[in-house]
Amino acid sequence: MNRRNILIAAALAILVVVGGLIYFGNRQAENDGELLTKVERGEFKIVITTSGELEAKNSTEVRGPNGLRQARLWQVNIEDIVPEGTTVKKGDYVASLDRSELQDRISETQNKLQQNLSEYTQTKLDTALTLREARDQLVNLEFAVEEQKLVVEQSQYEPPATIKQAEIDLEKAHRALKQAKENYQLQRQKAVAQMQEAAAELAEAQNEADFLQKLADQFMIKAPEDGMVIYKREYNGKKRAAGSTVGAWDPVVATLPDLSKMLSRTYVNEVDIRQVKVGQPVNIGLDAYPDKKLSGKVISVANVGEQRPNSDAKVFEVNVEIFETDTTLRPAMTTSNDIIAEVLDDVLYIPLESLHSQGDSLSFVYLKEGMDISRQQVRVGKANANEIVVQAGLEEGDQLYLSVPQNGADRPLVLLEEVKENEEKLSSSVQ
Repeated sequence: MNRRNILIAAALAILVVVGGLIYFGNRQAENDGELLTKVERGEFKIVITTSGELEAKNSTEVRGPNGLRQARLWQVNIEDIVPEGTTVKKGDYVASLDRSELQDRISETQNKLQQNLSEYTQTKLDTALTLREARDQLVNLEFAVEEQKLVVEQSQYEPPATIKQAEIDLEKAHRALKQAKENYQLQRQKAVAQMQEAAAELAEAQNEADFLQKLADQFMIKAPEDGMVIYKREYNGKKRAAGSTVGAWDPVVATLPDLSKMLSRTYVNEVDIRQVKVGQPVNIGLDAYPDKKLSGKVISVANVGEQRPNSDAKVFEVNVEIFETDTTLRPAMTTSNDIIAEVLDDVLYIPLESLHSQGDSLSFVYLKEGMDISRQQVRVGKANANEIVVQAGLEEGDQLYLSVPQNGADRPLVLLEEVKENEEKLSSSVQ
């Protein structure tokens, strides 16, 4: 009898062990298909990652003619330009502009100059003839006065009426001479004014012709300094090359960058810009050299946003100064910029994939507790692109599911202690 009981007990024990193995094996098989992560503690960096482009911190502009506005040439085509990246010395050829419209303007000015020269010569001749006639008239009037004086002298023994008539004629001759002299002065002043006007118009036409000729010489653009030619980039990102236009208000054709000090120009989304401040450290990578890592800092943040081409979001321009000097760095290289907006010391953090939400404000995770699963409410803080800080609800080393585990959604939600206390207080006040 005792042996029989022992056999039965042994059989039951074997069944329990086998059943347990089967149950826990099935649970383990379920868990094996799920990805787990641990709650980490340590330094937490809030990093804003953007792409940008290298450019020189300082550069010399290669400018076209400065007198385009004065010549009323609002846009000029770039006829030819050296290839981008060409190294030039001061005074070397860089580009040439299309002179066709300027040549038309020069031809018009030359015609106007010839016309003004003819008008000046004609005015000079006319005034000379007019004044000569006026002077001849003065001489004749002076002779007439002398003749009348003789008549008066010879009429001393004539009847009184004859003497009176001779005196009247002498007076008329004096008046005519006086009036002629006054008229001559007026004619002379008029002639001087006409000559000044003609001379001014001629000088203006001559100055315009000289200016346009000097401007034509500036259509052959040369390097103001030694350097590497980098094409000027338009607002839309397109570079000014052969066939592009140069405006009177912005005649820059290219730049000669100082490659000893470089910047990374990037644009930050309006959602993240409030976290970016001048002086923040930046880790910089280069698409052209994936193994090369550079460092820098934010030196400027735009106050006004803008909308970049092919983008609906507003962005703010941010300039990052690069600390290192590297001869391999070239303008327009694409950069990746990790702007370290904030560093939190000794905090708990988890991957964003492991965090779930219920409603607008309740956050929770799927916590592995031995062979069981619980939905644990958590209170979270700041986040970066991959992780988020946990302020309450978890401890270092806790294991979490990165996705919703099987039957996990059916588990009851374990609230934080502070939430439980608030609910209990609210329940007791209602009662």
